[in-house]
Amino acid sequence: MKRILIEVAYDGTGYCGWQIQPNGLTVEAVLNQTLSDFLKEDIRIIGASRTDSGVHAMGNIAVFDTNTTIPSDRICYAVNPFLPEDIRIISSGEVEKDFHPRKVRSEKTYEYHIQNTPIPYPTISRYAHCITPVLDVEAMQQAGEYLVGTHDFKSFCASGSQAVTTVRTVTGLKIYTKEIGKGREIIIEIKGEGFLYNMVRIISGTLIKAGLGIYPPEHVAEILKAENRKAAGETMPAKGLVLKKIDILHRGEEENVSAKAP
Repeated sequence: MKRILIEVAYDGTGYCGWQIQPNGLTVEAVLNQTLSDFLKEDIRIIGASRTDSGVHAMGNIAVFDTNTTIPSDRICYAVNPFLPEDIRIISSGEVEKDFHPRKVRSEKTYEYHIQNTPIPYPTISRYAHCITPVLDVEAMQQAGEYLVGTHDFKSFCASGSQAVTTVRTVTGLKIYTKEIGKGREIIIEIKGEGFLYNMVRIISGTLIKAGLGIYPPEHVAEILKAENRKAAGETMPAKGLVLKKIDILHRGEEENVSAKAP
């Protein structure tokens, strides 16, 4: 028996999130079924991040145990033809038998995509929320700087969270743009070791308010102090959110997850 680490990318549009649900198709359920059918074993994967309904991923990670003789780094190529087109195993590799993706220190990188155009472009509307007024990206970046570091993010946590504490550490936040047609796409990139329920989507909604000039960037500090969900911006739609990657923090050093074993 060996433990396999897989890196998974998916378009979350047609799924009720990652985690298996009693009603509705999920990414985890599809992977379990496909791997079980292909390997002729009862496969139950363990994922690192349980993304919500409609959220996308370029680099979620998961593990599963198997007796297969297929070389570990070839499993991704062997299984992908049997998966739906909106789910792909990007890489695979063997890890230690006690490796657990939710019990190791890791840094997650999320992106929130905003289509800042007068009219939405259908080619990216599935993956980016459209804001038609021109956003002040510099103001958004200045507002985001107040969130970097260790803070109580209670104002940025949706109701229903089961978190023991709302204190989290944002290790980096940057905003960049790229031209698209008659406008641009704005990407908010946020890094941290852990996030609260809907935290990235609420942060994005808050930064958009700063970009619209509804309040100055420094007001974000007051939102943090308020420790009140009503003080922050709206929760942005799931379709703009992408789990870009998960880096395993190994012996105090950041290590990129890939097809090679950590």
